[in-house]
Amino acid sequence: MTKTLLTLTAAAALAAGAVQAQEVRVYNWSDYIDEDLLTKFEEETGIDLTYDVFDSNEVLETKMLAGSSGYDVVVPTGTFLQRQIQAGAFQKLDKSQLPNIENMWSVVTDRTEAYDPGAEYSINYMWGTTGIGVNVDKVKEALGEDVPMNSWDLVFKPENMEKLAGCGVHFLDAPAEMIPAALNYLGENPDSHDPEVIARAMEVYEPIRPHIQKFHSSEYINALANGDICVAVGWSGDILQARDRAVEADNGVTVEYVIPTEGAQMWFDQMAIPVDAPNPEQAHAFLNFIMDAQNMAAASNYVYYANGNKASQEFLNEDVIGDPAIYPDQETLDNLFTTTPYPPRVQRDVTRLWTEIKSGV
Repeated sequence: MTKTLLTLTAAAALAAGAVQAQEVRVYNWSDYIDEDLLTKFEEETGIDLTYDVFDSNEVLETKMLAGSSGYDVVVPTGTFLQRQIQAGAFQKLDKSQLPNIENMWSVVTDRTEAYDPGAEYSINYMWGTTGIGVNVDKVKEALGEDVPMNSWDLVFKPENMEKLAGCGVHFLDAPAEMIPAALNYLGENPDSHDPEVIARAMEVYEPIRPHIQKFHSSEYINALANGDICVAVGWSGDILQARDRAVEADNGVTVEYVIPTEGAQMWFDQMAIPVDAPNPEQAHAFLNFIMDAQNMAAASNYVYYANGNKASQEFLNEDVIGDPAIYPDQETLDNLFTTTPYPPRVQRDVTRLWTEIKSGV
């Protein structure tokens, strides 16, 4: 009887292991994939997919550096990825399980080399810019018909922000985006790691802080689309989603995304596998699925972000591949800047400074 019990227990354990082996847990940004792709992945692979979302790199990084996140695939931005690689948070990719990696685009992999040399730990999912979303009519009503909307002056000049406050302004709650933008506006190196230079960001934010309605990294999408706010500093694809939601709603709201002429940040969201992922084989299957040309195109066509997959471009909708706000021309690309991770000591200064900026203290 004892032997029978042990046999049954072993069989149950094997069965449980088999069930666990056929699942994958993905942790991605909110509003960042065509959900039909999630269903397609399960149908094609037979792997159960759990898909959770976050809306800031800081939330993800806390989980990654604590370890035992329980996730198999996560999507940090390049600067955060680099720091997490150095902390040992990820495992190297087994490229023999990733035949679709040949679809990736050298223009993007060359730029992400700074974060992940040789693409040993990650693949690019999406990339884009950090710029300004405007409700055209409301901004003109507040600032006049001839207001230049393609300059950081729109949000960094106190006299403009004072007038825009009446129709609502949101900024990203993302110091790794917002502090470099302010430094670039001041003519400083946006990638500076000098605490004295970084502190100058307060010169930009202190005068305009009373006029910023909210710091948030996802609420501005619907707020712009619904006409609840008139300006948002945000990520390109998010603002383009707001634009299209407004069109679909036929609510009289016209949203445009602009890359300021003074330059803007170019960022890269990378898919990686945690070092302690419970299901690394299934994680590789998910990455390979995403790197399929038609699947990656479907993701970009849904979220209105550029991706790092060259083969996908023939399947992109014209309003994606043909939109310079998504796939900028060479002149604009040359005016974009990238940043690198702050060292831990500097990161503490940045976190403290951002807390002061948000609190208005």
